[in-house]
Amino acid sequence: MVKKRCGWVGESNSLMLEYHDREWGVPVHDDVKHFEFLVLEGAQAGLSWSIVLNKREGYRRAFSEFNPNKVARYTEKRVQKLLLDQGIIRNRQKIEAAVRNAPAFLAIQEEFGSFDAYSWRFVGGKPKVNRWKVMKQIPATSSESDAFSKDLKNRGFTFVGSTVIYAHMQAVGMVNDHLVDCFRYREVATVNQPIAEPEELGNAGRIQWVSGRLGEAPAYAGTDFIIARDGQIAAVYLFFDKPPLIA
Repeated sequence: MVKKRCGWVGESNSLMLEYHDREWGVPVHDDVKHFEFLVLEGAQAGLSWSIVLNKREGYRRAFSEFNPNKVARYTEKRVQKLLLDQGIIRNRQKIEAAVRNAPAFLAIQEEFGSFDAYSWRFVGGKPKVNRWKVMKQIPATSSESDAFSKDLKNRGFTFVGSTVIYAHMQAVGMVNDHLVDCFRYREVATVNQPIAEPEELGNAGRIQWVSGRLGEAPAYAGTDFIIARDGQIAAVYLFFDKPPLIA
C-alpha cells in the first residue's frame, strides 16, 4: 500500500522523504536540535528546503555540531573561513546571523533554564494540532510565530522573521502541519509528550512524559533519567509509569 504524504515532499528525493517521514513535526525538546533548526531555517530563507537538507552535514561540520557555546566564540576570521566553505550556503548575512544568534541563544538558556522551556511557552507547552486537508490551507505565519519572532528580535536575534520561525515551529513539532490524510499526521500525534518541566538533578536530569493517540487518553506514561559526564550524555534509563487519569 502506497503511503500518503504531504504534497511538499518530493518522492524522488530520498533526503526529503526521510526528513518528512522521521523528523518533520516530531516534538523536539533538545536545545542543540533547536539551535540546529534555527541555523538551518535561517539559511533556507529565500531558498528551497531541499537545498538546505543537501548541505545539512556540511552545516553540522562547519558549525561545530550545532553547539551554541562553540559557535558563540566564532571570530571574524572564522566567518571568513565559512564564506569559503562549499559545504554550506555562502551568504554572509546568514552566516553572521547564525554566529550572532548563538550568544543570544545562550542568554535565553541562562534566563529560562533551556531554550526548549522558553520556546514552548509560545504554544502553551504542547503542540498545536492543525487539521489541514490541502497544502494551500497551511499558513506561512501564525499569531504564535509572530509573537515568537518579535520576542527573539527583541533579544538580539536576526534572520528570525515570522515566516522563518513558523517553519521552525513546524520542524520542531510545536505545530503539527501534516495534512490529515498524511500517514505521519496521527503518528506524530502519538509521539511522547512531556507533562512537566525537565528537572536537573546534579549531573543528571529527569523528564516525565505521556504517549497516546490524538484525542484519546494517554496509553503510556514514563520517566526518562539522563546521566551526563563531561558535558555528554553517558546513559539514559527509561521507566514506565501508570498513565494519568484524564477527566
